[in-house]
Amino acid sequence: MRKTKFATRILQYFILSVIVVIVFIPIVMLIFGALKTRGELLSHPYALPIPPRWENITLILGKPSYSFWPMLRNSLLVMFSTTFGVVIMCSLAAFVFARMEFRGKGWAFNLFTLGLMFPINVAILPVYFVLRQMNLIDNLWGVIIVQTAFQLSGNIMILRGFFTAVPAELQDAAYIDGCTAFGFFWRVLLPLARPALAAVAALTMIMSWNDLLIPLVILNSDKLWTLPLGTMQFQGQYGQDLSLVSAFVAISALPTILFYLLAERQIVSGLTAGAVKG
Repeated sequence: MRKTKFATRILQYFILSVIVVIVFIPIVMLIFGALKTRGELLSHPYALPIPPRWENITLILGKPSYSFWPMLRNSLLVMFSTTFGVVIMCSLAAFVFARMEFRGKGWAFNLFTLGLMFPINVAILPVYFVLRQMNLIDNLWGVIIVQTAFQLSGNIMILRGFFTAVPAELQDAAYIDGCTAFGFFWRVLLPLARPALAAVAALTMIMSWNDLLIPLVILNSDKLWTLPLGTMQFQGQYGQDLSLVSAFVAISALPTILFYLLAERQIVSGLTAGAVKG
């Protein structure tokens, strides 16, 4: 039995190690390429960057024509606005579906879940027509509205599961103490739902930061480009200088990687919260 368990553990560690290597090789190669000159990258793509060349990074951060800082500002504006809207609307809708009774509740909830069957790739054409009629083409608000709308369904289901797991006795006690339905939601339910809210906010931030399709369709002016869209355009313009492109991509991806590493615990705890009733 001990030999079997030992062999199983070795196999598990081997599989996990292979997965880690597969995941991290592109990231490591990207960082290596960002810290090399163009000639070093072409002649020795897999060698360590010794000494590291920081010129590409300083050039991207310091040269105004590369527009890194305006694109960073646009990405931050879209990300925080989308996250704020998703957290507010999803928490309110999840509270209604989880803690209140009304006619047509099941039908309305099923209507929200149908949103999971229509990704933005399928609906991008009608979305574009609607935004054009609303004069929101080439406008950051158009990106924010679309990103928020397509994040509602899944996040409502996450928060609804957590809100449903909260004991009904807390709600009864709050009503006895004079709380209204909104008072119970604001003063009792939201503080208890911090892990789930943190998970929804973190997932929304990562999605919004990495989104390329929606800004690509909606934004025309280069002054409104977000970082993913700017990275694609930068690669097309400076594609011959692979080291410069690698530096731009690495700097653009760095905030997402750092944020995910910091928010990983909140994401896992929030997604598993409410799975088991206490």
